[in-house]
Amino acid sequence: MLFGKLLPREGNFFELFNEHGGFILEGARAFQKMIENYADPALRQQYADQVDKAEHAADRVTAEVNRLLHRTFITPIDREQIHSLINAMDDIVDLLQDSSETLSLYDVRAVPEQVLQLATLSVRCCERVQHAVTLLPHLSQPATTEAALKTCEEIDRLESDADRVMRSAMSRLFREEADVRELIKLKAIYEQLESISDRCEDVANLIEGIVLENS
Repeated sequence: MLFGKLLPREGNFFELFNEHGGFILEGARAFQKMIENYADPALRQQYADQVDKAEHAADRVTAEVNRLLHRTFITPIDREQIHSLINAMDDIVDLLQDSSETLSLYDVRAVPEQVLQLATLSVRCCERVQHAVTLLPHLSQPATTEAALKTCEEIDRLESDADRVMRSAMSRLFREEADVRELIKLKAIYEQLESISDRCEDVANLIEGIVLENS
């Protein structure tokens, strides 16, 4: 009993989730700016560097959450939920960085409009992820619970929108792209970008579970 009293209780998990959500959104917005300015190599690199910076900062927060889990005796929500949520959030920003790097590694010279559409949908998904995370400390309030579930539903709809954009882009790509190498490059990039919204949906599903168990 004394040992338990000496160990930290609660921890600042919600603050860390919120901080991580901010870095996700920073990375998504920087990636969108990179696509918008893709024709300018200097600006493209500037925004790619910002994506990298956001990913590294998010990694530090993820590591801090996992360290805190080992030091905290009583957590505000289930330990496995904390672990799953922070790692699912980290997957989002990792994919943003991967997508940025893939464009460079594949030496993509110009991006189709659908790449910008997917990047824009990624930002909108990440905005909803960040908002949902800010609601977690207040689940005892019925209005907050309702708002969190509504935000998760919005993420689900955005993921469906991204799916439709990718299918349309793929259809056009296979009909119109004669260069096989370009086809392979763009197919991989479309799939990677659509996966960002998939990972946001994974986070939404975890948050829904947390909301339903803790409200």
